[in-house]
Parts: sequence; C-alpha cells; structure tokens
Amino acid sequence: MIPHPSHLVRIPGHFTFTTDTTVRVTEGAEGAARLLRTLLGPATGLPLRSSPDGNVILALDPQLGGLGAEGYGLTVGPDAILLRAAQPAGLLNGVQTIRQLLPPEALSAVPVTGVPWRLPCVQATDVPRYPWRGAMLDVARHFQPVSFLRRFVDLLAFHKLNVLHLHLTDDQGWRMPVPGYPLLTETGGHRARSMTGRAGSASYDDTPHGGVYTAAQLRTLVGYAAERGVTVVPEIEMPGHARAALAAYPHLGNVPGRQLDVWTEWGVCENVLGVHDEVLEFCRAVLGEVLDVFPSPYIHIGGDECPTVEWEDSPRARQRAVAERLAGPKALHGWFLGRIGDFLLREGRKPVCWAEDGGVLPPEFTVMPWRDSGHGLAAARRGHDVVMAPYRSTYLDYPQTDRPGEPFGQAGAVVDLRAVHGNDPAPQDWEPAAAARVLGTQGQLWTEFAATPAQVEYLAFPRLSALADSAWNPRSDWTTDFLPAMRHHEARLAALGTHADTRPGTAVRLPHRCSTAHHPQSHQQ
Repeated sequence: MIPHPSHLVRIPGHFTFTTDTTVRVTEGAEGAARLLRTLLGPATGLPLRSSPDGNVILALDPQLGGLGAEGYGLTVGPDAILLRAAQPAGLLNGVQTIRQLLPPEALSAVPVTGVPWRLPCVQATDVPRYPWRGAMLDVARHFQPVSFLRRFVDLLAFHKLNVLHLHLTDDQGWRMPVPGYPLLTETGGHRARSMTGRAGSASYDDTPHGGVYTAAQLRTLVGYAAERGVTVVPEIEMPGHARAALAAYPHLGNVPGRQLDVWTEWGVCENVLGVHDEVLEFCRAVLGEVLDVFPSPYIHIGGDECPTVEWEDSPRARQRAVAERLAGPKALHGWFLGRIGDFLLREGRKPVCWAEDGGVLPPEFTVMPWRDSGHGLAAARRGHDVVMAPYRSTYLDYPQTDRPGEPFGQAGAVVDLRAVHGNDPAPQDWEPAAAARVLGTQGQLWTEFAATPAQVEYLAFPRLSALADSAWNPRSDWTTDFLPAMRHHEARLAALGTHADTRPGTAVRLPHRCSTAHHPQSHQQ
C-alpha cells in the first residue's frame, strides 16, 4: 500500500464484500460510513446498508489516544472488518486503506462486473509521523476548474495527504472574489497571453487566459475536502507577487497614476504593493473574506520574493520607514508581514509564509523553506514551525526525467521519483528541538507550463505517491517497501484514470519558489 503503513501484518484468509454486507456505525463514525459508501458504490454497486449487526464495524473511540488525530487500527478477518480510531480523521484514513486492499477495479468511477470484492485479512496500527502532508496547487498562473479541484482532493485523500494548499493569487492572476473590490477578478482574473513550450524552450502565444471562482464554489470545495479529511489552506500573495491586484487597483502600488497589466511573464516581478494605510486596509479586507470562506487554522500570505526597488524610490515608502523607525525601505518587508501577521493572529489564525530561513518574520509565523534543508533548520532554530518544501525534491513542475520529449516543465533540474521519495522533512542530523518544529512537507505544482488538468496530473503522479509514502512513514525504504508497493499502485492510478507517468525515473540534477521562477533563480515561476 501507499503510503506504507507504520505497522501491518498479513493474517490468513480473505474478507469479501457482497450485497449482504452491512455496516455497523458507532456515534461519531457517520462521516466515515458515508465516505465508504460514496467511494465504493460507483464500481461495486453495493448498498452497504447500516445495521446494528453489521460485519463492517466503524468505531470512534476517544480512548485510543495513542493513535493521535489521524491514526487508525484496522482488523480484517474472514467474517468481519473492524476499523477504529480516536478521531474522525483516523477513520477516513482507514477507509482509504480498505480501498487500497480491494482490487484496483474498486476504484473505477463506473460499474464493474465479474470482480469478487475481496481483500486480504490484515491487522494494522497505522499512525502518520507528520500532521502536514500536502500539495500546493497554483491556480493563479493557469486557472483550473472546480471539478478538477474536487478530483485533486480525491487523489490527495486516496494517498492520505491531508492539505490542499491553494495558491489563489499572483502576478499572473487573481481567482477569488472580494466584496468591495470587483476589479480584482474582473481585471485581475485575466491575462493577455500565456507561456508555452517544453523544458528549456519557453515561448509565448497570444491566447488570453483567465478564470475566477465564486465564494460559493470555494466554500463547497472546502466542505467536500473536509468530508475526505483534507484541509484547504488558501494563499493570497503579499506584498510581492501582487501585480494582478495592482492591475485592478493601481492606487495600491508605489507609482501614482501608473496603469499596469496583469503580468504575462514569469519569475519575480518588481511591482509590489505600497505600504500606505489604504494598502493595509485592503489586505485586511481581502483576508477578512478569506477567513470567512476558509476555516483553515493556517492562512498563507506568500511573503517572499519581494523586490524593494519601488519602496526605495517611493517618497511615501521612505516616509513610512522613517515613521516606523526602520533602518530603511528594505526593512518595510518584515514590517509589512508583521502587521498582516498580527491581524491574522488576532483573528485566531496562524500566518504562513514562503521563506528561506524566517529571518524577517516573528516566531509566530509558520514558514515554508523552499531552498534546502539548511534554511529549514535555521527557521526551526529561530522558533518557527516549519513545513519543508525544498525545490530539489518537492517542486513537481520540474521534469520527471531528462528524456527527449519530456512534457512541459521548468528548466534547470530533474526531480525524479526517487528524489521525491528521499525528501526527509527533518534529517537525522537535526537536533531534536529543531526536528520537533517540523509539521511536515508538501509537493509544489506551479502551473506556468501546466494549463490543463491532464498536464497537472502528469506532473503530480506518481511523484505525489512517493511524497505521500515518505511523509506518512519515513521508515519506508525505497527498495524494499516503496518500489514493490508502487508496482501494485500503478494499477490503482490507472483505475483512477490519472494521467500519471509510471516510467522509471532517471537522475536528479539543479534551479524560483514557484520553480525557477525562487531565482537562485526564484521559487515561483
């Protein structure tokens, strides 16, 4: 199975789901029972009715504290299945394990006949190491339909990945409506051209691109994800990566009277938000709507790749630096993030930023170091909680292989399956206090070169399968655990209809947070 369970043993026999199979649901396990029926129904047609004598038992037991928030215990015997957890999220994870134990045909979205719905008898006690196991999906550069976002949530949940980090705004697009600021989506949601090309050979065409979500669509997505154990973490970029907002409302910038377009380039744009009071009011209004739509305890505000040239040239910005007794305009970056972070903290949320070492951030910020492990260690030592996102092993917009004809991807490196599986959020040479600060890890899917859902899926899988495996159970060995499991998992990915590349990967080589666009180059595109 993927991810590899922390403890599972095979016992003799098989259990077979039939039309007579019923489900016994204890108090608090109703959501897991609904999910089991929802996921198994399309292929099997089995009703899985509730019954006090059901032979599939879903039990929530708060006294199973050793299983934590997401762990579960599963016993599959010849005559019954017992799935137990301390919290509902653990039961949802156990449902996904039952799906993986069944034949791959059980994953089909259409009815399948002639297949015995049989699974091997096992005993499992399965607990993840990290509470943050996710994927960032950039919908700012290339808008993705809501139907695909739901499908992507399903694919994450199937792999026991529990965070969808939704990158909603950037220089190239603004996807979320905000009351009182209609031009954010009317103007900021559309750009005049797109980037195309293959790795190392980027070019542009004149095809306009755009798209926006409604608040109702985003709320529905949040609910859909929660039913599957996935939290949607929104990201609104500030003070940099904000050109789409500046195209909509130029007065939020640093050059009075200037009119910008929504950016059609990639990399790091020098146009950033101003630091006058109206900008801070705007950011609070935007984030207020974000808080209303997204109940996530974490709110991502971007935060890095913020050139300060416009602040250095702006009389208002220089005056602000003097008024705040800062060393100079460059220090406005940390000041700005501190003000926004304070707002989120007062609202009971935790601010998250892309960062290299967290040096300009208050310790209350959670940081996502994207360059390398050393920057993550420095941030943890400063007292930050850390979600590791090193580009050499988690940036899935890089090609999977160096073969000729590899689909669109960022130039400069290959991130193959083994590199992703080898991602260790807290390496063994970290001191225990720093390692304890690591919440987990996630894969990054920047979409400058991925315009369609099929292209996103190709970049995501099977590499997210590898990330899920090592994030859940870092003891899973590449050779003895993951590769044998992956040979079986390929059939599951095929049954799910993913546009996955399951060819063996090749060597890993080197970069922009959003890909070459954090230039050492840049992390974003």
